[in-house]
Amino acid sequence: MNGTGVDFEHYAAARWSSLCRTAFMLTGDRHEAEDLVQTTLAKVYTGWSRVRHLDEPDAYVRRALINNNLSRHRKRRVVQLLTSSLPERVNGAGLSHLEQRSDLLDALATLPLRQRAVVVLRYWEDLSEHQVAEVLGCSVGNVKSQASRGLSKLRRHPALTGYATDSTREREEIGNDFAASTRS
Repeated sequence: MNGTGVDFEHYAAARWSSLCRTAFMLTGDRHEAEDLVQTTLAKVYTGWSRVRHLDEPDAYVRRALINNNLSRHRKRRVVQLLTSSLPERVNGAGLSHLEQRSDLLDALATLPLRQRAVVVLRYWEDLSEHQVAEVLGCSVGNVKSQASRGLSKLRRHPALTGYATDSTREREEIGNDFAASTRS
C-alpha cells in the first residue's frame, strides 16, 4: 500500500470512535452510526490525497458525515420512529444517568435533521458557531437560529421538562447537560 493509504488508515483508526459517537447522535442507532461512518470514510478515502492536505481535514470529514446522513434520510422510503425507553420509567429527580441519556436521545431524535446536526456539532462536538457554519455550509446566523430553535424544542420535549427553566444561563446549560450526559 502506498503512503497515502497508510496515512488514511491511521487517520481513520484514530477518528473512528469520535466519528461513531457523532454519527450515533445524528442517527440514534449504533449500527446505523457505524454504517454512516464507514460510508463516509469510504467516500473520503477516494479523495484522501487532496483531503489530507487541507488545513482541517476533520472539518471536511464532519461535513461529509452530515451530508451522508442527510442523503440517507432523503433516500429512506420507510419512516423510522425512535420511541422512548420503557413506559414504566421514573420521572423527575429519580432518573438514572442512563435514563437521562435515553431521554435526551429521544428528544434529539424529534428535531429536524438540520437542527439536530447543528445541536450535535455545537454541543456534542463543541464546535464554535463559525466552525458549525463552515461544516454545514451556511451562515453563522443560520447556525444561531437553528441552535436556538433546536434547544427550544428540546426544552419543551416532555422527557426533558425537568431541565427547562426561565434562567438564560440555565437555558444555555441544557446544551452542555445534553453533551455531558451523552458522552458517557
